[in-house]
Amino acid sequence: MNRKENNAEDGNITSGKNISNWTDSVSPIVFKPLAEDLETDVVIVGGGLAGISIAYCLTQEGRKVILVEDGYIGSGETGRTTAHIVTALDNRYYSLEKIFGKEDTQLIAESHKAAIDFIENTVKKEKINCEFERLNGYLFLHSSDEKESLGKELKAASRAGIKVIDTEHVPGLLTDEGRCICFPEQAQFHPLKYLKGLCAIIEQKGGKIFTETHAAKIDHKGLTTKTGYTIKANHIVVATNSPVNDKYAVHLKQKAFRTYVIAALVKKDSLPKALWWDTGNQKESPSFPPYHYVRVETYNDQYDLLISGGEDHQTGDEKETSHAEDKIYISLEAWTRKHFPIEEIKYRWSGQVMEPMDTIAYIGRNPLDRDNVYIVSGDSGNGMTHCTIAGILITDLITGRENKWKDIYSPSRFTLQKSNHFFKEAMYTVMNLIKSSPDHKELVSIASIKTGEGKIVELKEKPYGVFRDDENLLHFVSAKCTHLGCTIVWNKDEQTWDCPCHGSRFTYKGKVVNGPANKDLEAYSELYALEQNKL
Repeated sequence: MNRKENNAEDGNITSGKNISNWTDSVSPIVFKPLAEDLETDVVIVGGGLAGISIAYCLTQEGRKVILVEDGYIGSGETGRTTAHIVTALDNRYYSLEKIFGKEDTQLIAESHKAAIDFIENTVKKEKINCEFERLNGYLFLHSSDEKESLGKELKAASRAGIKVIDTEHVPGLLTDEGRCICFPEQAQFHPLKYLKGLCAIIEQKGGKIFTETHAAKIDHKGLTTKTGYTIKANHIVVATNSPVNDKYAVHLKQKAFRTYVIAALVKKDSLPKALWWDTGNQKESPSFPPYHYVRVETYNDQYDLLISGGEDHQTGDEKETSHAEDKIYISLEAWTRKHFPIEEIKYRWSGQVMEPMDTIAYIGRNPLDRDNVYIVSGDSGNGMTHCTIAGILITDLITGRENKWKDIYSPSRFTLQKSNHFFKEAMYTVMNLIKSSPDHKELVSIASIKTGEGKIVELKEKPYGVFRDDENLLHFVSAKCTHLGCTIVWNKDEQTWDCPCHGSRFTYKGKVVNGPANKDLEAYSELYALEQNKL
């Protein structure tokens, strides 16, 4: 297998060891770091699809905008997505009706349809070559799900205003999965090519973009970078997947999940251009059933890539992350080979999904903050449309235009139908904070750490994260997440330190690459560790 890997030291290109076919097929989108104090109307933190979409929409309104990104553009989750642009949401429409009611569910469906239309119209208007195309999507039954769920979803999606078709067979599959729901007019694109096109337009309209610029302090007046420069602004938008300017309010209402992807060769034009999803493993998690999601992407003159994802689990689940390579990818490959005629696997990677307690994103004013501070989070696996909705909605909030989606996506909302999950997540966090070493029943010795491996080691009654690199050098970091102090765990697959409480992630050298943490882990020299341990 031709496995593509990234130098995981700084996280500038992508937030892990593995890279996606998107990152491998375009040059890094890089701008100069901020090197002076500035003032602007709107400052945006985060250079993924959400931040760039908001910047694009605001510059179209003639607003003065500055965007900062601590890596390169698209180095976070946008570069690790599979780029399904859909109205067939992760969560069933019949579930949305129970939580939000029929009228608000119609508004949710409308917002995702509007997002697809927005992307399509923007691609045409700006002449962005990003392989955008409309295509059908097919939802079929997972073996653990009840047959009645497809019928319920067909009716609920139709009530929500989504065009759906009851279909006898799933096109393109090797197996006969029986009836399915066809969602016409879905879409896909190359996410980084789209970002590159938007960045060019933002600059043409007078917007400024800075990469390798970490916003160390953020408040209602603006931000201060890690290098000490300031940006004063009238409006502050934090679009960092998980908000880095908030300690508790949003993070107790959502949970981070890892999701896995393989991209394998299939003979050119052997499959229809389509999107496929199963309804998810109900036995694994009735609240957030992990499902499989599949699409086709052009590769070369002889082959296409089949991009297949799934096998989700909570971030920081040490039992799962420590077996990603020899368990999770094997399971994903087996499922994919059963359903599709794949050949050699060319890429594999993982991403992070923020699952809100009531299933849809948090977009709007930051809870318990000033009215000029906004956040985007809780993509729930529908990041392409949620990020685009954020571009439209936050622009309306800043410009004072009325938007009927405002209350639905408000980060301050509290949905009683899902309140039990809220309290479970709050208790999970509290218990992990109380434990001295959560999820680590046994601390290990330095000598047992193999090349390419990370473990928690105790030195003079203090836990450290220790990684041994390919040159046999040891890298020591504090084992406490800089968000709320939970103990980190080692992600073997991506070679990062991940927090099980709220999904913060760090390189093996301690650099933060995923929020809500906004500060690096304290790093120590090998000499310091040797002195502490007297080895």
